[in-house]
Amino acid sequence: MPHSGILPHARTPLLDDTLDSAVDYKGRPARRCSSGRWRSACFIIGVEVAERFAYYGIESNLINYLTGRLGQSMATAAQNVNTWSGTASMLPLLGAFVADSYVGRYPTIVIASLLYILGLGLLTVSAVLPSFNPSHCQTDKEISSCSPLMLQVILFFFALYLVAVGQGGHKPCVQAFGADQFDGKNPEESKAKSSFFNWWYFCMSGGILISSSILNYIQDNLNWGLGFGIPCTTMVAALFVFLLGTKTYRYSVKGGEKNPFVRIGWVFVAAVKNWHTTDSSLTDEEVAHETWPHQCSHKFKFLNKALLAPDGSKEDGKVCSVSDVEEAKSVLRLFPIWASCLVFAIVFAQPPTFFTKQGVTMDRSIGSGFKVPAASLQCFISLSILLFVPIYDRILVPTARFLTRKPSGITMLQRIGTGMFLSVIAMVFAALVEVQRLKTAKQYGLVDMPNATVPMAVWWLIPQYVIFGVAQVFTMVGLQEFFYDEVPNELRSVGLSLYLSIFGVGSFLSSFLISVINKTTGGDGQTSWFNDNLNQAHLDYFYWLLAGLSTIGLSTYLYSARSYIYNGTSTA
Repeated sequence: MPHSGILPHARTPLLDDTLDSAVDYKGRPARRCSSGRWRSACFIIGVEVAERFAYYGIESNLINYLTGRLGQSMATAAQNVNTWSGTASMLPLLGAFVADSYVGRYPTIVIASLLYILGLGLLTVSAVLPSFNPSHCQTDKEISSCSPLMLQVILFFFALYLVAVGQGGHKPCVQAFGADQFDGKNPEESKAKSSFFNWWYFCMSGGILISSSILNYIQDNLNWGLGFGIPCTTMVAALFVFLLGTKTYRYSVKGGEKNPFVRIGWVFVAAVKNWHTTDSSLTDEEVAHETWPHQCSHKFKFLNKALLAPDGSKEDGKVCSVSDVEEAKSVLRLFPIWASCLVFAIVFAQPPTFFTKQGVTMDRSIGSGFKVPAASLQCFISLSILLFVPIYDRILVPTARFLTRKPSGITMLQRIGTGMFLSVIAMVFAALVEVQRLKTAKQYGLVDMPNATVPMAVWWLIPQYVIFGVAQVFTMVGLQEFFYDEVPNELRSVGLSLYLSIFGVGSFLSSFLISVINKTTGGDGQTSWFNDNLNQAHLDYFYWLLAGLSTIGLSTYLYSARSYIYNGTSTA
């Protein structure tokens, strides 16, 4: 008898410990005490550190490889970097679709990692091939250039875009899988998940810092094959670490509903089909405000037509449900925020391209025999992030939380806007420094000497790197959390891929801007803003243009953010 009285109390903790929304690696309901949380998240964060180390080991110095080993002009190389970076940032949309609809996040990460490793391996092979065809070398007064072997060029770009494909599956799934390790319905784990995004970016920046400071030196001073081979080895180790955590992970449970992409896509299709159909057949009860699950349901009313059959009736099987329409609205309402952040993404594309080429022309010497690789200056972005994230998470957020009584201190949209403002300041600094660099080159008679070192310390560039790094702490992390929280649960990978697509489109826009400006300013014998001789070019004009566009983008963002209504699950 006493035994039967104790038994219910013995079971209760076990029942409370079980998660309904996740399973373990054997498909059993996941237990809170033995799965997920920071223990699992640390494995996943470690994988992200290695992946960013590998990715930035390529991207940060790619423009110097293209202008050096492959003999491309600065404008062409910058366009190629932006196009590749844009493609790498757009492919996560495809990777997220495959993961959320068919394969699942864990298998997608494993497959994408294998493609990533293959791409890095081929990139290493392309770098150790003979660099030039000696018969194709040309020399003039100032610059000597050689045409690389066609095999090397083909293999290089094939490998480069294979890396982009691997990154497209890896990037959206890893972060979403990491956030999945925290139960948003549990108060303690919900707060930990908010910190997860901060520390995710902190650790990721650590990988970028190591890559910028070590790999770029190896590539510039030792060997490009070694410089590409180390990232390949790192990704192999990262995959091994990820697999070690398999038994500790929480795996999201998919419901029996239709594919979320199909559901949302069908809402738009049905709304278009019913464009000329009146919605009089919808009863007042169905369109009443209180029957809709979200406060923003009065927006995008044209999607309500998806609730009707083409003939205006509500025949079962031919109409979408209210929840389907609300899911579609929840994705569509993100578009104004997405679009207004594109100029920030254009600015984001500048450090690995023109910022780096600026540094090449300046005095980079430390002591008598050591020169800082120009691409390594990007480590100041990572350093500023590493220094500022703890300040933000441990000082600014608690202070703001005390003042505003909000769990996150400031809202996600306020955080994003703060970073966008700082990006304007960064571009103003970049323009002022470039004006001073051109004046120094003219003062010392170096305008017609593209290979001469301008007697101006490269440390003048540090403020623009540091300010932009702090801007990323606000905007990048804010965008990650915003696009994760503001989409339906089943579309979390897609939400993060939408965030990444901002930077993909931004890179394409940067490439487009460079192409248009280069043709416009370089025609009829004029000197292009992006002349290969930077002492004759006008990067300062380009930076002023970006500062102006960023101001317009910030104004548009503030207008969109002011009317935005968060979904019901957001804590912002």
